Amino acid sequence: MNQIIVKIPKWFWALAIIALLWNLMGVISFFAHTFITDEAIAQLPENERALYGEYPIWTTIVFAIAVFFGLLGSLGLLLRKKWAKLAFIISLCGIIPQMIHNVFFTKSIEVYGPGQAASMPIMVILFAVFLIWFSNYAIKKNWLN
Repeated sequence: MNQIIVKIPKWFWALAIIALLWNLMGVISFFAHTFITDEAIAQLPENERALYGEYPIWTTIVFAIAVFFGLLGSLGLLLRKKWAKLAFIISLCGIIPQMIHNVFFTKSIEVYGPGQAASMPIMVILFAVFLIWFSNYAIKKNWLN
């Protein structure tokens, strides 16, 4: 039985580590937003304080799905597992409704302005789509098994 040894380029590992760090920041953001204290909210400007009241529980649930499946997908890349792609797809399925709600169903545009309110959601969606593409590319190159 012949086994084919596939050489994985160093840039793959660099991107996998960047993905892990990115998704770890997402997990930290989740905990910071979800478990923010009343004292911390009280220190925010009034308009930002009002935003915290505009998030229904389902947005917290999809936020959790987005960040934890993103983290799982990143770990899958580092472990060279094909299921990383599925984890990134599930993450994107959490990201999209969360970001749509944040931009269009809260007063975030009024509070932060259109550029700042939309830039992070756009960046998060683009990076999630990139990670799906990247994991698919790695599967085609037989870097993931």
